[in-house]
Amino acid sequence: MSEKNDGANRDATKRSARERLQLERERQKTRDKRRRTLVVSAAVVGVLGLAAVVGLIAANAGKSGDSAKGPVIAPSGATGKDALAIRTGKEEAKSTLTVWEDFRCPACKSFEDNYRDTIHELEAKGLLKTDYHLVTLIDGNMGGSGSLKGANAAACAQDAGKFTAYHDVLFQNQPPEVDDAYGKNAKLLELAGKVEGLDTPAFRKCVEDGTHNSWVAASQEAFRTGKFRGTPTILLDGKDIFADQSDPLTPQKLKERVEAAAKGSGGGSAKDAGGGAVSSKGAGKASPSASTGSRSGTVSGSGTGATAGAGAKASPSSDSSGSGSKPAPKAGSGGSPEN
Repeated sequence: MSEKNDGANRDATKRSARERLQLERERQKTRDKRRRTLVVSAAVVGVLGLAAVVGLIAANAGKSGDSAKGPVIAPSGATGKDALAIRTGKEEAKSTLTVWEDFRCPACKSFEDNYRDTIHELEAKGLLKTDYHLVTLIDGNMGGSGSLKGANAAACAQDAGKFTAYHDVLFQNQPPEVDDAYGKNAKLLELAGKVEGLDTPAFRKCVEDGTHNSWVAASQEAFRTGKFRGTPTILLDGKDIFADQSDPLTPQKLKERVEAAAKGSGGGSAKDAGGGAVSSKGAGKASPSASTGSRSGTVSGSGTGATAGAGAKASPSSDSSGSGSKPAPKAGSGGSPEN
């Protein structure tokens, strides 16, 4: 009997072991199946997410491209080669300042904050005229449409005879470089309320329709073909004011040079880099209205850099009164590459 019981116990033990093994195998199969399901699900979600991102980028790129299509309509009174400059100051002024700027560019804001009062003072005295070229470098480097839409809005302000005031408001209220706030027409219209008499139905329609978008795109193309190295690029009578780092230019020195030129001791009459004025409806292939190959020695108020090839270190030249004595900004090697 004892042997029979032992044999029965051994058989039961073997069955129990086989059952446990079978049960464990079933559990493992269940776990494997669940794991495969999770992996496949994650892969599907990843693919769908990537497709959504690609679709969003494509959609945004399409909007940006479409917004700059159409006939080139220059703003009222545009001047220079292919009517790509907006001129401020008096025509008879002996000196000409040529400015290539982007409303999203922190270095451009720094230049404006430091030199604005000096430029306005010289223009008011009839000693200086300024040709502004509006570009979209930051849109190209960082995405968005604030450079384009801001420039269009400024051109719309030119149509209304309010360019200088609105130009200054845009730079004074410039959002951080990574914030494409000027890509929203509502923000541009809100800031128009800071300029007396600008916020009219005609101005609003011009902004919302993107009337001058193609003109801005032509200006950007002129900047690209001109091989300028960054924004802002500032030329006084065709010469880069920041090129000579051994004699850095401050607002006070700019004032002295312009005053000297007006008295006939500063190298003769001003050279209009853009040529004569043309019809406000001028169109055509853009070409730079300033000499090429200039270096952009600029300041970046946020320290992020806004130059195209050779960036600039942040160090304001002087206070905005034009009487400061800090040195002009030195050209650096940072900045985003131009597309």
